[in-house]
Amino acid sequence: MKIYTGRGDDGMTDLRDMSRVSKTSPRIEAYGTVDELNALVGTVRPTGHDDIDEKLAGVQNHLHVVQADFANPDPDEDDPIITAEHVDQVESWIDAYDDELEPLQSFILPTGSEKGSRLHHARTVCRRAERRAVALAADAQANEDAIQYLNRLSDGLFVWARVVNAREGVPEESPSY
Repeated sequence: MKIYTGRGDDGMTDLRDMSRVSKTSPRIEAYGTVDELNALVGTVRPTGHDDIDEKLAGVQNHLHVVQADFANPDPDEDDPIITAEHVDQVESWIDAYDDELEPLQSFILPTGSEKGSRLHHARTVCRRAERRAVALAADAQANEDAIQYLNRLSDGLFVWARVVNAREGVPEESPSY
């Protein structure tokens, strides 16, 4: 497989169905931001916590499916898509880890250990990916389960950031107003 083709030199790119769109289209913005998120999650692994690394590896695979999903304007039944089961899986992960944490009493600053801070950063990129996906859905067909997945994943990344910080003995900081 050749790495470069030159097909994008004119500012256009191919979607999964081989239709051509501008690299600035909402669809490209959506799956490009998911790609950025996936790469950022990759910078967090390994966290030093095998159980969280296992979840993050699953997340990276899910995000690859989200990218394929958003890159396909008209998916067939055997094309990769995010489903409600993916959302349910992230929710079950959140619930399991939330039991390990002290209940939140206020907002917290996105800081902590190196890995905890990176997870907070990933959460913010996930929120941006969700916003790009919502913009795509306002303009064209987009899988609502994939959008919901991104919403739930940002919550998961928040919880994992808190867990990593707690396990590493880094106290949470609340903002002052």
